[in-house]
Amino acid sequence: MSMGSNSGGAFNVPGSQPPQTIVVQNNFTPGTWGRLRNWFLYLMLTFSLLANFGMYSAYEQYFSDVDGATEQYHSGDREASAKIARINVSGTIMPPFTKHILEDIKKAKDDDKVKGVLLVVDSPGGLVSDSHEIYHRLTELRAKKPIVVSMKGMAASGGYYVSMGAGKEAKIFAEPVTWTGSIGVIIPHYDISKLASDFGVKVEPLKTGEFKDALSPFKPISDAEHKIWENVLNQSFETFLTIIDENRDTLDLDAARKIATGQIYTAKDAKQLGMIDEIGYEDDAVESLKKQLNLSEARVVHYHHAASLSELLTGSAEARDPRAMWKSLLETSVPRAMYYCSWSTGVPFAK
Repeated sequence: MSMGSNSGGAFNVPGSQPPQTIVVQNNFTPGTWGRLRNWFLYLMLTFSLLANFGMYSAYEQYFSDVDGATEQYHSGDREASAKIARINVSGTIMPPFTKHILEDIKKAKDDDKVKGVLLVVDSPGGLVSDSHEIYHRLTELRAKKPIVVSMKGMAASGGYYVSMGAGKEAKIFAEPVTWTGSIGVIIPHYDISKLASDFGVKVEPLKTGEFKDALSPFKPISDAEHKIWENVLNQSFETFLTIIDENRDTLDLDAARKIATGQIYTAKDAKQLGMIDEIGYEDDAVESLKKQLNLSEARVVHYHHAASLSELLTGSAEARDPRAMWKSLLETSVPRAMYYCSWSTGVPFAK
C-alpha cells in the first residue's frame, strides 16, 4: 500500500484537508513609522518657530526704540569723530516714508557728534501736510546745526518745498541735469460720471451737507464746489510762496509768484532765477559744509531703516486681506492737496 507524498515531503492523511498557511500583513513597516514620526517633528518645529516669531515680534514692538534708525558709514574720513548726517528725501513724499525722514532728522539733531547735515533731495514732491511737516522739523534742526542741500535728478514741488527748510544761510546745490521748480498745488480729480452712467451705475450717497461729497468722481464739479476748493488751493499756494520768501534771500514774494507757474526749471535756469546757489554734485555740497564748519575731515553717515519682523510677517497677509484692498480702493477717492510734479495727475507712487 502506497501512502504517497507531496512535493514538499509532507504526508497527507486520506480524507483530511490539505494544510493552510495564514499570512498576517503589517502595513506599518518600520519605514512608515519613521515617516510619521518625522512629519510629527516637522509640525512641532513649525509650530515652535511660529510661536517664537510671534513672541519676538511682540517683544520687539514693546521694547523697540522710538527712532528705530541705525547709523551707517556713507563716505568721508572713517576715523573722524565729527560727523555729517546725510538725510535723504527721495520718491513721493507720503506715508510711511515720511516717518523715516522725520526719524532721521531727530537722530541728527540729538547726536552731539553730528556737526552739520547734508539734505539730499530727489523727489517730485508729495502731500502738502507731509511736505510741511518735514520742512517744520528741518527748521528746528537748522537752529542747532547748519544744513546744505544737494538736489539730484528731480527736486520739484514738495521736493523744493522741503529744501527751503535749510534756511537762508544754507547753500542749495543742484546737479547740471537737475529738474526743479513745479511750484504749485494740485488736487487730483477724475470725473467718471459718464462711465458710471454707461454701465448703469447710479450713485446716491447719504450725506448731511451739500458739499459732503465734493470732488466725488461720480459727478461733475459744480461752480460752488470750484469756489470751495479754489480757496483750499490758494491758501496752500500762498503758504508755499511765503516759505520761499522767508528762506531765500534771492527771491522775494513777488519774484516767487512770477516763477510759480507750475513749470519745471533746469539747474541752469534755476540758478539764474535765484532758486538755487550752485551747480554741483553731492561731494561739492559736503566740501562746502565742511568749510562752513571749519572741519578738515568729517565722516558722512546716513541712517538705515530695516523692516521690523512684524512688518515682514504681516505684510503679505495684509496684501491679501480684502479689508486692506477695500481700504485702498476707498482712499483713491479721498481729496488730497499735493505739492506734486505730475503730468498725469494720478495717484502718486513711491520709489
